[in-house]
Amino acid sequence: MKVISLIEPWGTLIKEEKKLIETRSWKTNYRGTLYIHTSLKKVSKDVKNNKELMGLISNSDFKYGYIICKCELIDCIYMTEDFIKNIKQNNHQEYICGTYEVGRYAWVLNNIEIIEPIKAKGKLGIWNYDIEKEEK
Repeated sequence: MKVISLIEPWGTLIKEEKKLIETRSWKTNYRGTLYIHTSLKKVSKDVKNNKELMGLISNSDFKYGYIICKCELIDCIYMTEDFIKNIKQNNHQEYICGTYEVGRYAWVLNNIEIIEPIKAKGKLGIWNYDIEKEEK
């Protein structure tokens, strides 16, 4: 299964369907099922103090180091000034959940599904997790 590791609270925001665009500095040609893994890195003080962002989360009892949900990665859009302006004006919640800058990429997610958490060691980029190999 294809997985991407995110620092909290970004993984939980996706799991709770508050964030449907993952912003990245790199593009991907991958489309399909993508599992969301939360890294071991704790929520930063700056993020914790962002009341607007943290207010979106219903439960801040984060699971660090787990695959927590799956989704479909349906598009990867190069961010232009017009794209960013549109998100900022028409989807404030999404805008505050990402880093929107010209030259970055918007990974569009769909069909979020919560799963039974799976303990896993994260990696950089999109990585493969073999549940059968890991359970042995």
